[in-house]
Amino acid sequence: MESKTTSPLKRNNVKIFGKGTQPMLFAHGYGCDQNMWRYVYPAFEKDYKIILFDHTGAGNSDETQYSFEKYDTLEGYTEDLLEICEELGLQEVILVAHSVSSMIAVLAANKEPQRFSRLILIGPSPRYINDGDYQGGFNREDIDSLIEALNSNYLGWAANMAPVIMGNGEKPELGQELTNSFCRTNPEIAKHFAKVTFLSDNRQDLASVEIPTLVMQCSEDVIAPKEVGEYVHKNIKNSSFSLLKATGHCPNLSAPEETVEIMKEFLQKSPAA
Repeated sequence: MESKTTSPLKRNNVKIFGKGTQPMLFAHGYGCDQNMWRYVYPAFEKDYKIILFDHTGAGNSDETQYSFEKYDTLEGYTEDLLEICEELGLQEVILVAHSVSSMIAVLAANKEPQRFSRLILIGPSPRYINDGDYQGGFNREDIDSLIEALNSNYLGWAANMAPVIMGNGEKPELGQELTNSFCRTNPEIAKHFAKVTFLSDNRQDLASVEIPTLVMQCSEDVIAPKEVGEYVHKNIKNSSFSLLKATGHCPNLSAPEETVEIMKEFLQKSPAA
């Protein structure tokens, strides 16, 4: 699928706006795109330079740049994120990451710590599969079944799983939005990214994070249970932990006001790296 290389700004459909100078870079989660931040970033436009992008293979990114070899680990996405920062000459970056992008953010901050000021991780999970005392929320059999369902009927899987991931059953339109987002993604890319996401293990990377970090955890999240958020907080030494009243896995959509409030509180209290 990969063709000749293009600029990272075109490849990842980068959008830049805002009246401030300090960059705030938003990284979306699995099956989503930059549109998932539309209720959050406006609260920061006045004070920061906002940068949105789509992971390669998602949203309006250049799908021809997707390589199954490059993106067979989260390192491929990390490389893209750092290329965007390099191309724009970004420094003192506040990196806001949702779901699987939280670990991409951790990897990026470990590779180039001098480039980042603070990390805000929303619904992070360093490993989805239970392992001894570690409770990731899923048994290996659960993940194998999930991947099998994805491979056999991706659209059916998306229609069933997206509302469960979103939670907030009283707001069915949110589950429908996530379903639609999943279904817009190229099924082959979506299957591959799911496998990379759910089989990843980034627990050992947490201890290397030196940058002030906020871990935001939803109260009821089937993808990243409370124990997982607490584990991330415990293993990133310079971190704060906030348990949201919000439920589900996407508070950026279901509870943007609370999400913004906690982010602003952290940015005001936390000294930059």
